[in-house]
Amino acid sequence: QVQLVESGGGLVQPGGSLRLSCAASGFTLAYYAIGWFRQAPGQEREGVSCISRSGGATNYGDSVKGRFTISRDNAKNMVYLQMNSLRPEDTSVYYCAAVPIGRWSADGGRCLEDSMNYWGKGTLVTVSS
Repeated sequence: QVQLVESGGGLVQPGGSLRLSCAASGFTLAYYAIGWFRQAPGQEREGVSCISRSGGATNYGDSVKGRFTISRDNAKNMVYLQMNSLRPEDTSVYYCAAVPIGRWSADGGRCLEDSMNYWGKGTLVTVSS
């Protein structure tokens, strides 16, 4: 059974840090690029970050550049999102999703929401004092 399971969310004060984890099972993670997305209440889901299957290529949304870092460990079937200098506007449910590497290449090395094959159920991050 294919699964992506996010963890690591919680309540954090502004300026704080969290590390989200995405555990993959039921498929070979190394054949997929992985994206992190987020959705705040009443808003559309937005892309946060994307990482190639090797980890050699990454990209970030403008609102998180310089603060968030995506990484992966294919041997452990894990992907991570290190989030630093968190702001109240980062409050969202965060999702990880997987796209086959061929589709990722065809999309110009991007993780497009409509291209993602598998999705996790999300983990809530709340940034508040």
